[in-house]
Amino acid sequence: MKDLYRKRNKEESKAAGDHLRTLMAEAGLPYNKRTRLDNSRVSQELGAWADTQEGGEAFHDAMFKAYFIEDKTISDVGTLLDITGSVGLDVEAAREVIETRSFGSQVTADWDRAYEDGITGVPTFSSRDLFVFGCQPYEVLERFYNHLVKLRNEAAAQ
Repeated sequence: MKDLYRKRNKEESKAAGDHLRTLMAEAGLPYNKRTRLDNSRVSQELGAWADTQEGGEAFHDAMFKAYFIEDKTISDVGTLLDITGSVGLDVEAAREVIETRSFGSQVTADWDRAYEDGITGVPTFSSRDLFVFGCQPYEVLERFYNHLVKLRNEAAAQ
């Protein structure tokens, strides 16, 4: 992390980190200081697989906890398999997904769609080719939702 951020303005980086910690606290989400930035590609592929499994949504919560709270290396296969098992998913099936990269094309398609749509941050909310990028206050999401309802009602009236 130090190498990644060494050329950045220290005050701006600290302010950004403080802002993120504040947002996480306001959302009731625990957050801890991370010491590195992991390549999350394989964990994303495993997450795509988990989405196809009953109870797979627990995998995403466990990944969040591992990365943002426990500072675990989510690019490590052993860590990924431990997380998989901890939420009751089939560890051997997960190992096969990792070894064969069987969900790689799905994640690539997701990345391509995000690139085409100009998505640059997470979370991103989208509907009807409209987007809200990044962590936003409740009021922004409420306006987005209300705008979508208005568009739906206008279309229904025609």
